[in-house]
Amino acid sequence: MRMGLFGLALTGLLATGCVTSGTFEAMKKDRDEKAARVQTLEAALAAEQQNVAALTAERDRLAGDLEKRQGELANMLKDQSQLQASLAEMESALKQVEERKRAAEARVNEFKQLLARFKPLMDSGKLRVKISDGRMVVEVGTDILFASGSAQLSPEGKAAIAEVAAVLAGIEGKRFQVEGHTDNVPIKTAKYPTNWELAADRALTVTKTMIEAGLTPDRVSGASFGEFKPAAPNDTPENKARNRRIEIVVVPDLSSLPGFEDLQKLGSG
Repeated sequence: MRMGLFGLALTGLLATGCVTSGTFEAMKKDRDEKAARVQTLEAALAAEQQNVAALTAERDRLAGDLEKRQGELANMLKDQSQLQASLAEMESALKQVEERKRAAEARVNEFKQLLARFKPLMDSGKLRVKISDGRMVVEVGTDILFASGSAQLSPEGKAAIAEVAAVLAGIEGKRFQVEGHTDNVPIKTAKYPTNWELAADRALTVTKTMIEAGLTPDRVSGASFGEFKPAAPNDTPENKARNRRIEIVVVPDLSSLPGFEDLQKLGSG
């Protein structure tokens, strides 16, 4: 619109004779050049605006990619941390299994050694060796040790206990507990009101005899279960005889068990 008015003005001036024809052409040419430059600048500006828009879009895309990659990296680091924790747990579990395996193998070897040591007495029928409640046990029937209702060892019984004590004394680093057991036939005497007292007296008699035979007192103790831990149902004479027994238990060494250090810490708190 401006250039149109400018052209009309030039035409008017030319008509009135205010400018010459040459001047008019020069002014018209200058006008056209300026208009061309304006169009060129506007085109360049439009192109630059498009370039800016494209760069803005590219920047936004790259920012999105960066955020996505950062999220992926964070997840990878999290997964790696979880994987490392899982591997540590597996290694710990494997170590515990290995420790339990070694402990189990050691107990099996100990039991084999115990069987070998007591084989002559087992072959003679004086005792049997067994595993009970996870413990190694030497079992001697009280019928060959004591008369009915008595806690005094027979000569044969005293000799058998002395043989057992001699074998146990040779097992280094182990402690033993002598447990007295009875059948469920009630007893009620002035000395033994119940089977508890009878079983306890028998256990103490065996304990003292073992000490006299060479086992040091710090390695052996006595206990009574009376009729309350039967080896078999008290339903036949044979089963009742099985329940009348002395059990010499090899006391487990807790320090050799997996996790003992943790237990010790808890116990000292």
